[in-house]
Amino acid sequence: MFFQIKGKRVEFDRSVKAAHRKLKKNFFRWLVTNRPQNLITGPIIYGMVFPLMMLDFFVSFYQFTCFPIYGVTKVRRSDYIVFDRQHLGYLNFIEKFHCTYCTYASGLMGYMAEIIARTEEYFCPIKHAHKILGTHARYNRFLDYGDAADYEAKLEEFRAGLGKVS
Repeated sequence: MFFQIKGKRVEFDRSVKAAHRKLKKNFFRWLVTNRPQNLITGPIIYGMVFPLMMLDFFVSFYQFTCFPIYGVTKVRRSDYIVFDRQHLGYLNFIEKFHCTYCTYASGLMGYMAEIIARTEEYFCPIKHAHKILGTHARYNRFLDYGDAADYEAKLEEFRAGLGKVS
């Protein structure tokens, strides 16, 4: 590898840093060579930051208030939202800003998906009758649709397991 992770910091070898600096586009060159549609749609894309922050607040509030009551292990936000692209020397400040936004939005979706998956496992760990796309990692362990044998006992097993999630 050309980098080392030291705590939350990423450090590149000196030669890699130098190569990255040579590849970096300055702001004006980037602006001139950027696709016009990217500049035009920027306000729409970045306008989503407010709904994302509201989702983040409410889902986090839900988790911090309800998960302890249910005995469900909380999802660590830092496992999903990781800001490390700012260490890439070949990105200019606008590209780093874009990466920060995408890191937050994509990480937030993963964080929320895990909170929702744990909630679904707690309340209704049953697969759907129809095949669905985009299932979370917990879904495959859920009970088959229509499998009523020992439902209550199995539900309690799922709930007990959620208190031991690492």
